Order: sequence, then structure tokens, then C-alpha cells
Amino acid sequence: MKKILQFLFEHKSLSREMAKEVLFNIGKGQFNEHEITAFMTVYLMRSVTIEELQGFRDALLELCVPVNFNGERVLDIVGTGGDGKNTFNISTLACFIVAGTGQKVAKHGNYGASSISGASNVMEQLGYKFKNSNEALQRELDAADICFLHAPLFHPALKVVGPIRKNLGMRTFFNMLGPMVNPADPAFQLVGVYNLEMARIYNYLLQQTGRQFTIIHSLDGYDEISLTSDTKVITNSGEQIFTPEQLGKRMVNASDIYGGNTVEESAKLFRIILDGKGSWAQNAVVLANAGMALHSTGSYTNYDNAYAAAVESLESGRAKAALDKLIQVQ
Repeated sequence: MKKILQFLFEHKSLSREMAKEVLFNIGKGQFNEHEITAFMTVYLMRSVTIEELQGFRDALLELCVPVNFNGERVLDIVGTGGDGKNTFNISTLACFIVAGTGQKVAKHGNYGASSISGASNVMEQLGYKFKNSNEALQRELDAADICFLHAPLFHPALKVVGPIRKNLGMRTFFNMLGPMVNPADPAFQLVGVYNLEMARIYNYLLQQTGRQFTIIHSLDGYDEISLTSDTKVITNSGEQIFTPEQLGKRMVNASDIYGGNTVEESAKLFRIILDGKGSWAQNAVVLANAGMALHSTGSYTNYDNAYAAAVESLESGRAKAALDKLIQVQ
């Protein structure tokens, strides 16, 4: 690691192969926490290059515990996190609304590193037990149309760096990697990013996969459709800007989508919204993200139809049933 750090301190960047090797060795436990912290700090001081990001992704995917759902075309809704906005768990809630429509979801998530409550924090608080057994995850998918993949159980490197990321409490390049290394290899992805530079990088990387994708970025800095501002939407075929009124019927205030101060508060709010007792603004934001995810599958003729399917999933109680079944089937 000393050689790598010296190389980086000279303002050089890693090749794809070098980046892969470093992260591979981190995953194998070959470096101590001080060396890893120094390595991560480099990328707090400069942007990660596309080649470095590709190499890091290569290492994570090579080391990961594989998941195979026998060709089922699953969907994931995931944000990079690190936007510093402390919203409630919008992406995870949207996943349950999508599952309530019958679309299979393999949600990839982790503990919050720079936020109070990440997807894994809230799922654990709701009573979900993390697992990486393919058979158990398939049972969940069959029963509830959704399963949850807690990233550190599938990625050794993420398990190693988890405590360091938490102690740093800042956005690192690992935020960028999470959406690209879902072990289930989803056929459809709605990826939220925290800035336009990241949107461009993701667009480049995801175009290379040949898969269907949708990247979203609220222009006031959220890594999801926040309805607090216009949203840039990038897909395989191009990009477009949508107003809050187009996506969620009206604009909302930042205070409307605040996530609370504890994991317990986040989990309580999660249940309230799935129970159909969320505020108009809370519901609108979750439905807009679920609607965009459903639209990205190509199963709906337009966004409005996909949004209507999301509304029906929440109001009929099927989204709530998906969570209840997921917890019960364990």
C-alpha cells in the first residue's frame, strides 16, 4: 500500500488493473485500517477517474458472493447516498411499492455511512434478518416479490471498509460503487446520483453494460426524485428535465421529506407511509420514484400509467403486504 499511496500523492491516477488489485487486496484483508483510511482520503481530495471506478467495480464483482434468480428480471432502486440531505428512506419505500405491483425487486443496500439511516438500518429495525443464502433469497422473492441484499454479506471489501466509512462520516468513492455492484445483476435499475458529474460517469459506465437503466438527479442536489426542484432523467436513449408537477403533481418542501434523527424514527415513518398514513408530500415523493422505476422496465406505455400503478399499489395495501410477507417468510 505504501507504494500505491506514494504514487497517488504524486497526483497520478491508477489504471483499471491497478485499481482492481488494490480493492481486491482490501477485500482480502491485506491492509490495516490506517492504510485504507489514507487510500480513501485521496479520493476525498480529488475525483475518482472512470478507469479507477471500473477497476474498483471489477474487484468487488470478482470477490462477491453470487446470486442467481434463474433468469428472473429483477429491478433495483438505489441512490449513491452522500447528498447530505437526510431524507427518509425514499428508495427503499419505492421498492416495496414496485413489489406491490408484481414486479420482482432485488434491493441492494447498506448501513448509512454519511446519513442517519441507510436502507440496511431501517430494514434491520423493521425486523428483517440479513442473509446471503441464494435459496432463502429466492423464497423471499417468490413470496413477497422482493428480497433484500445487505451489501457487506456479499462484498468482503465493503465489510472491511464499513467501520472506517462510518467513522469518517463522509461521502467516499464507495458511495459511487454501491449501485454498480448488485450481486443479483438486475435487468432494470433506477440509480439516483448526488451531482451532475456523477450522472455523466454513470451514464458512460451503464451504457457499456447494454442493460436498461435510468439515472435521476434532482437539480438542487438530491440523489432521488425529491420534488423540491426539477429532476434530470437520463436513460439509454437520452436525457430530459422534468418538473415536480410532471412527476408528482406538485412541488414539495425540503422539510416535508426529512428523515428524522434516529433509525427508530426512520423505521416508524417507513411503516406510517406504507400503512397509507403518510403526508401528501411524503406519498408523492415515494410514488414518483416508484413510478419512474416502473416506467424504466418498459412495461408501461408512459410515465403516467406507471405512476398510477404505483398509486394503486400503495392505496390497495399491496405495498404494505409485500413488507409483511418479506418479514414473515424468514
